[in-house]
Amino acid sequence: MSIIGAGSAVFSLSLIRDLCLTPGLEGSTVCFMDIDKQRLNAVYSLCKRYAQELGVRLNLEKTMDRRESLRDADFVINTALAAGHHRLREGWVIARELGYRHGGSLHIMHDEAFWINFYQFRLFESIVEDVLDLCPDAWYIQLANPVLAGITYLGRKYPRAKIVGLCHGFMGVYHIAEVLGLERAHIEFEAPGVNHFIWLTRFTYKGEDAYPLIDEWVEKRAAEYWKRCPLSDGMGPKPVDLYKRFGLFPIGDTCTPGGGSWPHWYHVDEETERRWRENPSEWWSGYFEWIKQRVDRIFEVAEDPSVKVTEVFPPRKSAESIVSLVESIACHIPRVFQVNIPNRDDLVPGVPRDFEVEVPALVDKHGIHGLKTEGLPKLVIAYLLRDRVAPVEVELEAYEAGDRDLLLQLIMMDPWTRTMEQAEKLLDRIMSLPYHEKMRRHYK
Repeated sequence: MSIIGAGSAVFSLSLIRDLCLTPGLEGSTVCFMDIDKQRLNAVYSLCKRYAQELGVRLNLEKTMDRRESLRDADFVINTALAAGHHRLREGWVIARELGYRHGGSLHIMHDEAFWINFYQFRLFESIVEDVLDLCPDAWYIQLANPVLAGITYLGRKYPRAKIVGLCHGFMGVYHIAEVLGLERAHIEFEAPGVNHFIWLTRFTYKGEDAYPLIDEWVEKRAAEYWKRCPLSDGMGPKPVDLYKRFGLFPIGDTCTPGGGSWPHWYHVDEETERRWRENPSEWWSGYFEWIKQRVDRIFEVAEDPSVKVTEVFPPRKSAESIVSLVESIACHIPRVFQVNIPNRDDLVPGVPRDFEVEVPALVDKHGIHGLKTEGLPKLVIAYLLRDRVAPVEVELEAYEAGDRDLLLQLIMMDPWTRTMEQAEKLLDRIMSLPYHEKMRRHYK
């Protein structure tokens, strides 16, 4: 197993614990790869000590050479971010100055901004090409954003590659269960759509339809919950209002800052955001601070051999599906997972067949088999096509053609774009940042 971008603060700790707590993968060779030597060494040290403390036999390796890490790999997990968060935030500062707000498209005031995606697309391509060269039968598992555009692009360009994307946004359904007081073990659900735009089409508890429990909660308990819940909460007034409008509950990042704070009309000004208990700027500040704290903690523990790692990070499996999915394929343990794959079998009717969809899938030694869903209502599909499919199609066309004018058209699709001049200023100022030389050369 090769883990690209192994120093990721978001996924590294979960991967470390889950690997050590999965008996079926004991004895596996795991190669950690990262271009950041300090982070690579820290994660490698933590995983090695964790396995030793638990008495788990793993053959652990580390390298800064990606092709070396891929040789003979059966699974390639990509968590890497090619352009750092500082580039994202500097672009956001420019966008805010020009009148852009959270709640618009994924391509400006979100972590899938076009000036970040450009580097991610290049990275995704180079990894998959290396996989096809060095380990063509390996599964490429993409955790890094943009999952939506990335799986769409890779699925089209490399149809023979084994590609799947994973995102933990679907776990928002467990938050709903927790708020309702339901035991997770007794809920079943289906939440299809595209990444960062999924809706709860089936929700049962102990075999019975659980939507009436949501309705009862909204009527009797929601108002009190909203007095104390966090901003941008998955059961806050905004997702409940969307449920009332669309007839299905939005799940996870569908309407939170993590998914672009869709739709924009809840974010037209600060007063409106306060009314809906939304504050994307504060949410993102908290997210970046959380990442910093996780990185600092990793380094702190890794550099102190006297610390028992399993005491700092107790041996409890995470809710992430990454390692369990690998185990299902490697050890033939059939399970159903929420995955992101091309819609080749019309798994979500209404979404183009060469476009990414997020759906349940049966996973076993034969691979990943998407399960056909009942789809989404026409109104939801209409917004999905307008606000998710259409912008991604323009972005990918701009990227493949290296066409600056198409990139400008992408910016024009954002609901906060009021004039062509505004869009041109944003593009010019982003492109003029000194570290975007490669992007300037690409988009002629």
